[in-house]
Amino acid sequence: MKKLIVLFTVLGLFTFGINNAIFAQEDQVTDHSADTAQVEKTPAEASAPVAQLTSEADDVSSQSMHFVLKDKFIQGGAIWMAPILVCLILGLAFAIERIFYLNLSSTNSAKLLEKIEDALKRGGVAKAKQVCADTKGALAGVFYEGLDRYDEGLESVEKAVESYGGVQMGKLETNLSWIGLFLALGPSLGFLGTVIGMVFAFDDIERAGDISPTIVAGGMKVALLTTVFGLITAIILQVFYNYILSKIDSIVNDMEDATIGFMDILIKNK
Repeated sequence: MKKLIVLFTVLGLFTFGINNAIFAQEDQVTDHSADTAQVEKTPAEASAPVAQLTSEADDVSSQSMHFVLKDKFIQGGAIWMAPILVCLILGLAFAIERIFYLNLSSTNSAKLLEKIEDALKRGGVAKAKQVCADTKGALAGVFYEGLDRYDEGLESVEKAVESYGGVQMGKLETNLSWIGLFLALGPSLGFLGTVIGMVFAFDDIERAGDISPTIVAGGMKVALLTTVFGLITAIILQVFYNYILSKIDSIVNDMEDATIGFMDILIKNK
């Protein structure tokens, strides 16, 4: 699973680097085209500011959301945006790893109980243990530990099932603390970047000796972009985090219900 997390991290950083390179090339081409168009302007074109503003508005509205987000991300600055991006990539890597693990841990409890009951009737405990060993999932492991102590009595089986069930629940919640860390760290870094950006904006005002709307708007825009992307990171990770929690609750509830049915089967076939 650690190798999987590292793979997702490397792929994410590699993809981000390629996108930035492509975006930089697009900017160079766009700037060159704009310069050429400026040189070739006629006096008649220069006297039409309203038409130019309308054309620019149409260009902005036609840009895709991906292009806009990438543009705003670069405007925010690499110093504060890079840690937020790392939080998003690592948080998603841990979340995807947990989703894969939980899906592999899920078992059709009703079907498994039927197989165990049929195996107990035909081949006894050894056959039932083989069924559990051949079935993937946390529930099958719990039942195997209970059947392994079948000769010691039903009380020992019940204690083994409860103990090993607790162990399996702990494994289901592995790495959730890391997802929660990156979930909280993303917006925190965004707020920190905003506060520091506001301090820099006030420094610019102090150096200029005048409250210029251009200075204030430019500094505040860059400062607030870190908060925007920090909140976007938190929203994305929150969705994955809640999905994982609901998946864990579903597996745990299914394990508890199946355990009751498992003990009933052992009592009937004792």
